[in-house]
Amino acid sequence: MSVTAIVLAAGAGTRMRSELPKPLHPVCGRPMVMRVIDSLADAAPDQVIVVVGHGAERVTETLRTMTPEWVELDTVVQEQQHGTGHAAAVGMTAVTDDDPHRTIIVLPGDTPLLRADTIAALCGARIERNEAATILSSTLDDPTGYGRIVRHNGNVVRIVEQRDATDAELAIREWNTGVYAFAAGLFAPALAQLRTDNAQGEYYLTDVISLLANDGHRIGTVITDAEQAHGVNDPEQLAYAEQVMRERLA
Repeated sequence: MSVTAIVLAAGAGTRMRSELPKPLHPVCGRPMVMRVIDSLADAAPDQVIVVVGHGAERVTETLRTMTPEWVELDTVVQEQQHGTGHAAAVGMTAVTDDDPHRTIIVLPGDTPLLRADTIAALCGARIERNEAATILSSTLDDPTGYGRIVRHNGNVVRIVEQRDATDAELAIREWNTGVYAFAAGLFAPALAQLRTDNAQGEYYLTDVISLLANDGHRIGTVITDAEQAHGVNDPEQLAYAEQVMRERLA
């Protein structure tokens, strides 16, 4: 299978309270963006695109120095941050293959606990089930802060962000980890349709799901444990990731 990965690593990370660019904060001695790239190993993408922004030069230099030999690395700068949908669109400008059947993995650069077999399973599920998009989801009794997976008759129809959700949607326990596998030929046109009519005034990558579902395309999920999907946005979350990684390495 042909695979391209886009790692979204342009955010400022202001809650980290550090001058170090967020993607470079170490988890057991390795920058967390490198941990994310490591998680792509089993999916074997022939191109890895990292979208950089804040601290772009420093992040890019670290990537070029530390990226393993199996990675065909490209970086692209998101000059202004207009949301995850915009970041993904910037990443798509660097894709070197126009095969519409190619799988595009999109994942955050701040999820260092993802496992390689999980990402490979996500890609495999999209291809095997012939889905336009496959979402890596998880469940929590209290998924406050996360986008919810909204289904109709069991089928995924959209993802709603916490700040845009109704009370009924806030009661949903299945949440979006921010990791996806898309069919390239459907993903790019959907990105072009994104709008900013939401609480943040941003281009939400999550809106691609409803656009594809409304066009009759199949959307699926692969469920993982919440630990793997742990995002790092502040020093406390970084400390948790460090603890988990130490236990794994031990």
